[in-house]
Amino acid sequence: MAYILVLNPIILGSAKDKFGHQLDAVQLTTATALVAAVMTIIMGVGGNLPLALAAGLGLNAVVAFQIAPLMSWDDAMGLIVLEGLLICVLVVTGLREAVMHAIPQPLKQAISVGIGLFIAFIGFVDAGFVTRIPDVANTTVPVQLGGTGALAGWPILVFCLGVLLTIGLLARKVKGAILISIVTMTIVAIIINSAADIKSWGLTTPKVPDDVVASPDFGLLGHFSLFGSFGETSAITVVLLVFTLILSDFFDTMGTVVGISAEAGLLDDEGKVPNLGRVLLIDGAAAVAGGAASASSSTSYIESAAGVGEGARTGFANLVTGGLFALALFLTPLLTIVPLQAAAPALVAVGFLMMTQVKHIDWDKYEIAIPAFLTIAVMPFTYSITNGIGAGFLAYVLIKTVLGKAKDVHWLLWAASALFLVYFAIDPVEQLFNVK
Repeated sequence: MAYILVLNPIILGSAKDKFGHQLDAVQLTTATALVAAVMTIIMGVGGNLPLALAAGLGLNAVVAFQIAPLMSWDDAMGLIVLEGLLICVLVVTGLREAVMHAIPQPLKQAISVGIGLFIAFIGFVDAGFVTRIPDVANTTVPVQLGGTGALAGWPILVFCLGVLLTIGLLARKVKGAILISIVTMTIVAIIINSAADIKSWGLTTPKVPDDVVASPDFGLLGHFSLFGSFGETSAITVVLLVFTLILSDFFDTMGTVVGISAEAGLLDDEGKVPNLGRVLLIDGAAAVAGGAASASSSTSYIESAAGVGEGARTGFANLVTGGLFALALFLTPLLTIVPLQAAAPALVAVGFLMMTQVKHIDWDKYEIAIPAFLTIAVMPFTYSITNGIGAGFLAYVLIKTVLGKAKDVHWLLWAASALFLVYFAIDPVEQLFNVK
């Protein structure tokens, strides 16, 4: 999971907020490592599970591409803090399980698959493998391969080679496949750039750093505004964005916690996770810490299974993992030379891994298959996880109602669908009545 030290700064650092501001890559790397180190150690001590935490992929995409364009970075990170606080409240009151049970399992799986496709699409776009066709081209085709309809240039070649390398390593089930690919292609990119002095790498130019070790830059810590977002966009939009973050965090965490505990043989006779309430509370606190440090929402990582596979059964393993993340605080010069094209294959690989859950959806049962399809398709096609969840929820409620099964829909799903209906319809209604 060390790859998050590269991917999180790239995803957040490549995005601009409403006012055109970008976050500093070095500061993002420091914040990512700090939160991962602290919260992983806290999980080890407080939860006594071999469960590491760091900035969540998918969650950071929501922040970068949905939330930040609507408000300042401080306001966006304030929403993350708010999300974490609400998760803690839901855990303490016992409502977290109620929210989880309200959503049918196939929709949960569809959300994970949709997020996977969204993450993969971000990888293709960030690498320049897929680009938007300019309006002046006067064509109905919205996107194209490469910058001119074909693959050209060394940076794209690095990306393609990285994808092939990652695929090969995953197929061979090599441990650390994603990290190996990032390191290897970064070295290749440095060699290519040294020979050709290429200017089209994007956010980061691969080159041998002047220093290997540097003092941590904590400049982003504490830069958040808890309720500033309500002054930048509509209250409904803010509520649904927080709802999206909570749902994404819920599904990732519950699946990871249960899966890791089962693999480690730690489930009790009833199949329950020991210290579950404490574990979920720490996970919620990780979201708060991530927002407060401007590192995006942090969550539990399924890659913790690597430690379990090597014999980890207690929180002691977290002390080692957290210590390594702490060590990374001083290695930012090395971590910030990775170009987008070397890191983007990791996003494609993560997208594939999340896509595998699609096999659990019953595609012959239309009342489930159609909402699942819309959830999966709308996320990457609209570049919005919120839109995908909304489309899936509305379709599910509509189909259940048409089939005379409205009573099967949990009241929380009805409430969420009503909010999504207002969210989708508010602009057309305002335009119809000329109200703004």
